[in-house]
Amino acid sequence: MKRHQKLVGIAALSGALALVMSGCAPAGNGNGNGNGGDEGEAPQTVTGADYNPQPRENLKQGGELRIPISNIAEQLNYFHGDGDARVTQVGTWFRPQILLMKPDGTVYKNDAYLDEYSFGVEDGKTVLHFKVNEKAVWNDGTPIDVTAFKATWEAQNGTNEEYQPNSTDGWKEIESVEAGENDRDVIVTFKGEFAWPEMVYSQLLHPAVNTPELFNTAFLGDWHPEWAAGPYTVGEFDKTGGVVTLVPNDKWWGEKPLLDEVSFIQMEPTAAVNALRNGEVDMAETGSAELLAQVEDLEGVKTYKGQATANALFTLNAKSPVLEDLEVRKAVMSAINLEEVKKIVFNGLNYTEDPAGSLTLFSFQPNYSNSLEKAGRKDGDTEGAAKLLDEAGWVAGDDGIREKDGERLKLVFPVHSDTETAKARSLAVQAQLKKVGVEVEVDMRPSADFAEDYNTQNGDIFFLNFTSSDPFGAAWFCQLYCQGDSLNLTGTQTPEIDKMIHEELETISDPVEQTKKAMEMEAEIMSQTWGLLPAFNGPEIWTVKEGLANLTPEPYVGLDLFGIQPVENVGFEK
Repeated sequence: MKRHQKLVGIAALSGALALVMSGCAPAGNGNGNGNGGDEGEAPQTVTGADYNPQPRENLKQGGELRIPISNIAEQLNYFHGDGDARVTQVGTWFRPQILLMKPDGTVYKNDAYLDEYSFGVEDGKTVLHFKVNEKAVWNDGTPIDVTAFKATWEAQNGTNEEYQPNSTDGWKEIESVEAGENDRDVIVTFKGEFAWPEMVYSQLLHPAVNTPELFNTAFLGDWHPEWAAGPYTVGEFDKTGGVVTLVPNDKWWGEKPLLDEVSFIQMEPTAAVNALRNGEVDMAETGSAELLAQVEDLEGVKTYKGQATANALFTLNAKSPVLEDLEVRKAVMSAINLEEVKKIVFNGLNYTEDPAGSLTLFSFQPNYSNSLEKAGRKDGDTEGAAKLLDEAGWVAGDDGIREKDGERLKLVFPVHSDTETAKARSLAVQAQLKKVGVEVEVDMRPSADFAEDYNTQNGDIFFLNFTSSDPFGAAWFCQLYCQGDSLNLTGTQTPEIDKMIHEELETISDPVEQTKKAMEMEAEIMSQTWGLLPAFNGPEIWTVKEGLANLTPEPYVGLDLFGIQPVENVGFEK
């Protein structure tokens, strides 16, 4: 799950990473040496976006869109630390999208909400200017104005520790949010020159959510559509059945949404493919050879393959008694053979990509370097791992599993997916760690339990996705490596690392120089923590109903790279 928000599952531009469970494909199934394909055929890379962009005049009015979704978290506030990328995916359809983004990451204003949007340096400080459309209102009739901008900032700037935001990155650098000529004229002033002004305010929080208690608890199991705005609104939410149904919003002032109804239906990956075959949903994730084979003979669909803007990774729970020791965590990470894992995940996809050795930048971005390699990790280094465990005092028992002070070196590995690929991947890790005397219990769990299990660290080792809402990697560095972060829950962060980030990285106002420094710093932090192990990025592969256009308007998910498009433009070709 990640980059400006959380699991594959979390925030948008205003929360760089997002968490997402890694089941089959997106960012959880793609990076490898490209096994499979026709014999002798060179493995292929996937670059850029791949979807069906169409102008509104090519699309028809009406129709229903049914989208399978892996899980719906209890926390439905996508600004909150426990919200995840799937919550953002659904919420984007009926909450304000004030800033949009082209696939390459270029930010531009949504004309339905903003008459003007600009930023620059004034008197040595970066300043953002917003002029809100006078027609823009929340569903409860409250004007969208400076009060919403203030509430969004106050909930996320970190000054009130009772708030539990997804990330304080960017927000903590803001000095003031004030009205200009009127309340629709919003002036956001940073404390100094700031490298990433476009990272904030893609979305807004309703000004009624003005206390930590409301922010933290009001959205538990409740979407609160009255505190939302946009082309659609919540028509029905079947929490037990895991179905959210959206309908056109009669309070919307912009261009009419094309669809009559949009439904998000919680189901496992294999169930989603079966549902697509049976005409029960209009798209399904097909990011493995296993799932692609099930749609090979299906008529009336099209498969798209885009570059995933996400990292599949392993995380270790340093609060677990057997993983408190840094050297033990390094041993576990060294013993995992990522090349073998990638071969399993990409088997049959005929796909290859450069190593995903960083969680700050993707290998296709400028200034990328392999932080894992620089930190001193060798892939599948069983000899080195065994030596580290020997030195840490863990001794192999009669069955080969190590023990220390009467405790077995055992890790619980929750797997929140029902695909054969996920099972095979997990069993491979189990076998790899057994070679160095680490017992791994693979615990198969429902996808719906992912957010709760990860947020409570109900396990020792997790495999998941950190998805990125934008290309501003270094902007969200603290979200990854600072204490109190709601994305990286390994418990490996330290006050010393915080100080280094705040004093040596965040003080750099030039984005290029800050990015270079972040890449240098990431390798150093990895060597001091060994809590996060980036595995691969992979292709984003979806099979969708033929004629479905503009189908990926949300951040963190989809086939349009970093793109964020107006939800009212999603529809079917005439």
